[in-house]
Amino acid sequence: MSALGSISQSGMQAAQQRLHASAHNVANQQTPGFRRQQVEQQANPQGGVTTQTVRSTDTGVALETEAVEQISASYAYLANLQVLRTQDRMQGTLLDERA
Repeated sequence: MSALGSISQSGMQAAQQRLHASAHNVANQQTPGFRRQQVEQQANPQGGVTTQTVRSTDTGVALETEAVEQISASYAYLANLQVLRTQDRMQGTLLDERA
């Protein structure tokens, strides 16, 4: 896999982790003393991102914040998927030209 493919794949995994954490927060919003999960992302020097799920220091869940987080994570996933598909098409075109 190319560097661009690896970068977009790590972005897709980060978006998926963000969506999972947000869904977990919504599912547990009624749990007394629940502290929401949040995903911290950090850029890798070689490209892509690394993520870590951490617990917030505050208790409670704001549904409007979680809705925005889920929409944002979905768009990030789709954007990275589009990069991966474009890279795949470009590679296929290049191979067709050389054949």
